[in-house]
Amino acid sequence: MSILHVESLSKTFGHGELAVRALRDVSFSVEPGELMALLGPSGSGKSTLLLCISLILEPTAGRIVMNERTVYDNAWMGVDVRRFRRENIGFIFQGHNLIPFLNARDNIAVAMEINGAPGRSARERASELLDYLELGRRADALPANLSGGEQQRVAIGRALANSPPLILADEPTASLDTGRGTKVMELLKRIARERQTAVIAVTHDVRMIEGFDVVWHLEDGQMVEA
Repeated sequence: MSILHVESLSKTFGHGELAVRALRDVSFSVEPGELMALLGPSGSGKSTLLLCISLILEPTAGRIVMNERTVYDNAWMGVDVRRFRRENIGFIFQGHNLIPFLNARDNIAVAMEINGAPGRSARERASELLDYLELGRRADALPANLSGGEQQRVAIGRALANSPPLILADEPTASLDTGRGTKVMELLKRIARERQTAVIAVTHDVRMIEGFDVVWHLEDGQMVEA
């Protein structure tokens, strides 16, 4: 059973002569625990695809099925979008998007509290994730007092907080040095294998996708298997 099935997904920006087709009939499936990498130049549609899968950006056409439930079908939304994202998807953005007045621990814990976890257990789990990301000593630091790499690692911990069945990672190691980036990718691989969490990662660094199960190239909005 696929965690995610995408069928003939398209996204067009603008209308008429100014229309730009960012995605063109993209189709693929992702299995539980599968690691999928998306490669391609800037402007090829990689980030747009992740935003459409998570329904942050509404597709123009196509179908999205998550855990055998149709969540989008040619402009029809089959779910409460916010609840769908909260319960099913962990999103790692290029920018950290942390809450500026919460410390590192609470930025992770709040994702679990919104999903119904008691505050104490949420903070304990957040502390564990910070330790995995080698940020335990920075748990009480506000985002403004963290380096760019530290901010991104906190954002990665937040994405992992609710143990979602699918993680979408848009350049998750872009602000990290090679050593830290490799450790982050190894953590994502371990989560995928141990918890059967599917991971779709966009990256420009082919060194970061060693051990991934499937590698796709996006070219002019179309998927080409590597």
